[in-house]
Amino acid sequence: MNSALTWCLALGPLALVVSGLAAGAADPRRRRAGPGVALATAFALALAAAAGLAVAVHGPLTTGTLGIGGVGLGFYLDALSAIMVGLVAFVGLIVIVYSRNYLDGDSRQGHFTLWLCLTLAAVLLLIVSGNLFQFALAWVATSVGLNKLLLFYPERQAAVLAARKKFLASRVGDLCLIAAMVLLHQTFGSLDYVVLFAGAEAMRATGAVPGAIHSVAALLVIAALLKSAQFPLHGWLTEVMETPTPVSALLHAGVINAGGFLVLRFAGVISLSASSLEILVIVGGFTALFGSVVMLTQTSVKVSLAYSTIAQMGFMMLQCGLGAFPAALLHIVAHSLYKAHAFLSSGSVIDLARASWSPSPGGRPHPARMAMVIGLVLAVTLMIGTLFGATITAQPGVFALGAVVMLGLAHLIIQAFDERPSLYVIGRTVALAVLVGLAYFGLQLAAEHLLAGSLPPVQALRGPLDLAIVAAVVLAFAAVTILQSLLPGKAAEPRWQALYMHLANGLYVNTLANRLVLRFWPSPPPVPTGRAASIMPTSGAHP
Repeated sequence: MNSALTWCLALGPLALVVSGLAAGAADPRRRRAGPGVALATAFALALAAAAGLAVAVHGPLTTGTLGIGGVGLGFYLDALSAIMVGLVAFVGLIVIVYSRNYLDGDSRQGHFTLWLCLTLAAVLLLIVSGNLFQFALAWVATSVGLNKLLLFYPERQAAVLAARKKFLASRVGDLCLIAAMVLLHQTFGSLDYVVLFAGAEAMRATGAVPGAIHSVAALLVIAALLKSAQFPLHGWLTEVMETPTPVSALLHAGVINAGGFLVLRFAGVISLSASSLEILVIVGGFTALFGSVVMLTQTSVKVSLAYSTIAQMGFMMLQCGLGAFPAALLHIVAHSLYKAHAFLSSGSVIDLARASWSPSPGGRPHPARMAMVIGLVLAVTLMIGTLFGATITAQPGVFALGAVVMLGLAHLIIQAFDERPSLYVIGRTVALAVLVGLAYFGLQLAAEHLLAGSLPPVQALRGPLDLAIVAAVVLAFAAVTILQSLLPGKAAEPRWQALYMHLANGLYVNTLANRLVLRFWPSPPPVPTGRAASIMPTSGAHP
């Protein structure tokens, strides 16, 4: 009975594929896509809710694999996949409903809806896959569908360049995933999740980890980093703004999480290799810092949100590298919901800013007050973290992100001291910080208990390298907090202007990547559209 219920998960992606094909074949003169697509997505969301309830009652569900050697078709559902499939289906429903009005009257709306549905179906299939072979197929299909959406306006050169950089990074990631798949099949004789996870647990129990597993873990980590736009191959994510807004929302709230889901899905295997976890820590930590700093200098709302996504994916990889896998999943859920809303409402941000604007009393930050506030915030973080068992040594990943979250609130506390030095404002702000800290660590603890059977337990500090990285992350974001407070008052100084300009251009890393791609894959000349195309001379005509 449970197996039959699990097979029903295939109906969600299937309904999206059918409705997408129907929308793509519809009369382009119709003003908007029919309601079938939204109904299909709502059906997928209902299946996800039912699947989550079934997992809560019966525990993990699996169909096994219809194939040979764990290569074929099958589904695997546990708390991790139930949460992710519900999240993606919910965000997908919002994006599809939004896109019906956003592209109303566009002659290519059916084409857009087709590829949006196919991409969403591929992501859902990836999440509920029961074996690595099916996962890899859905992984590639997701990349192909996203590439079609990125090129919805092929005449826009920035969109073409972004799609090509994404294409190159994705193909390298695909090769890494396929190589890992081959090594896993050679090691375990199957690609079925049940066999893979049981074999990994047996290795953990005995402590005998063959070299092939270290290679598999490294390949999976590289594939995940490439999928998640980590430094230095992050630039394509900041250049996809030439696509319709619904694509940006689906990308930043859903598709970009595929790399993180890969790490979480195979956390039992990856956690066997300490060196692979260190790669996640180093790359993720640096990307988080880089994206956060550059984000502060952006004047475009969507580009700022893109750098925010890069930073958040870096935080998530950092948490995985430090062994805080449940915290990483909670981070994915919170970021996806926030980022989907941020992109879909980005057109109203000016109105929101005007409505909430108030004149500043003009207070000036003082270094001593800033140091005092930052020390106070970190002390509160340490105290609350200790109450929940999330100390630096016991749960370094949970503590590190908690400290960063609280440092974000430190900026508000500094403003309370500098601009409105009243006991009421200061007390209210500090109380808010304490409540946020309690909520953060409480949610982390709840996620750890909820995902106890799906993800490895939170790992303790492994050694001095991880301790140094955690300390560096906390101190670096403390410096960012200070920089964010000081920069507005230093805007007239030449050295600060130079620093601001370099950061606004992302330290020119993406510029170098663009030059490299254009050298080996030159872009065609722009395709004229509209009235410009009608007045341009044809071949052989006189000017």
